Amino acid sequence: MTTVLKALHGNSAALTLTINGLASDTNLLAGRSSAVVDNTTNLSDDELITYVIKTGTSPTAGTSVLIYVWCQLDDTPTYPDAVTGSDANVTITSSNVLAAGAFILAKGLSIDATSNRVYSGYFSLKAQFQDYMPKKWGIFVVHNTAVALNAAGNTISRIPLQYQNV
Repeated sequence: MTTVLKALHGNSAALTLTINGLASDTNLLAGRSSAVVDNTTNLSDDELITYVIKTGTSPTAGTSVLIYVWCQLDDTPTYPDAVTGSDANVTITSSNVLAAGAFILAKGLSIDATSNRVYSGYFSLKAQFQDYMPKKWGIFVVHNTAVALNAAGNTISRIPLQYQNV
């Protein structure tokens, strides 16, 4: 008997991540981390992460919005650097700590000087972790646009993917 797997997409859900009005940081270290997402019940095989980022008024051209992923490091729980597992402002200790490997840069958006510009896209969470789906994970967003992100319209969501036998 042959087993055939069929993709089963769950419903889209916004992450608990408050990035409306997120302040700019020249050093790209002070940003916002999401609340931890627990995959131990849902058991997603992957998550499609979608984002809508809306700049504020008069951003500086050639700046960036960076979207990182992180996972819980053990069952204690231990999180990377200053992350607490809650939706909170976070300042990473240094650029070396950010680059050490616990934070994975998933998307780097190049920003132009247009006010209220919307940037959107998506990525596979599992692909960011080299084909591994973490038990518990989250998102860290930081930018250096020289102005706060728009006060409304910024979202990061997830669409779970599982496989079922047919």
